[in-house]
Amino acid sequence: MKRTLIAHSPDADDIFMYYAIKFGWVDMKNTLFDNIAKDIQTLNEDALNGVYDIVAISFALYPHIKEEYAPLRTAVSFGEGYGPKLIKKKGVKLKRNFKVALSGKHTTNAMLFRIAYPDARVTYMNFLEIEQAVLDGNVDAGVLIHESILTYDNALEVEREMWDIWQELAGDELPLPLGGMAIRRSLPLNKAIEYEATLTKAVQVARDHKDRLSKMLIERDLVRIDAPTLDKYLELYANDDSITLSDIQYKAIDKLFELGHKHGFYDSQVKVEDFMIPTEYKELRNS
Repeated sequence: MKRTLIAHSPDADDIFMYYAIKFGWVDMKNTLFDNIAKDIQTLNEDALNGVYDIVAISFALYPHIKEEYAPLRTAVSFGEGYGPKLIKKKGVKLKRNFKVALSGKHTTNAMLFRIAYPDARVTYMNFLEIEQAVLDGNVDAGVLIHESILTYDNALEVEREMWDIWQELAGDELPLPLGGMAIRRSLPLNKAIEYEATLTKAVQVARDHKDRLSKMLIERDLVRIDAPTLDKYLELYANDDSITLSDIQYKAIDKLFELGHKHGFYDSQVKVEDFMIPTEYKELRNS
C-alpha cells in the first residue's frame, strides 16, 4: 500500500475539496492518502524545491516549475467578479510609494499587484497576519486573500479589488486564475492519470454533498469560519467550476502567463495545455 501526501493550504476551499478523501468517501486502489496544510507561499516555495508529489500552488508560480510539475485539471480556484482585496484603514489616502503587505512573492495577487503598483514598497508575510498589520499601522495597506475577504475588520475599507486590476490588465471578461494543484512529472504517467482522476472525483463528490461535508467540517473545527460564511465562501472558490478546467479557464491562465512574461516575471511564454498530463495515454494503452 503506497502512502501519498497531498499538500494544500489551510483555507476552507482547499479543505473542502480534499476532505471527501480524508473522510473515506473517495479512494484509490493500493493507495493511502494523507494531507498537510501550509500557507500558500510556503507551498509555492516547497514546489520550487520539489518537496511534494502533489501540491497546491498559486497559478502565477507555475511557469517557474513547469519542467518538474504538471498542472492538474481539478481543485482549481478562480475569481469571477471577485477575488483578493487591497484594503487600508478607513479614510486613509495612500501615497504613490505606500507600504503594502502581500501574502507571498509567487502568489497570483502579488504578481498582479506589482504590475499595477510598481512604486509600492512591498513586504511579504503570512496571509493570516496581513489584516492585523494594517490595523496596527505596520503597513499602509494589504492584500487580503482566502476567507479574510469576507470577514475583515470594520475599521478597514477596500482601496481596490484585484478583480478590477485583472480586468484592466487582461482586457477581456476572463475569470481570475488564483490557485490549483500540481503533480510531479517524474511519477509514472499511468499513476499520475489515476491521481488526477481520484482528486477530480473528490471535488465532484464534495460538491454533490456540499451541505453534509460543510457540516462535518464545522463540527470538527476544520475551518476558521462559521457556517453561513463557509457556504458563501465555497460558492466563490470551491464551486462547480472547480471540478475540472474549462476552455475559458485555460484561456484565463494563458492570459495570466502572457502578462507575467510581458512584465518580466517569466523568461518565456507558457501555454498551460502544453504541460497537462496527457490523459489520452490511458485510452491508448487500453486499446
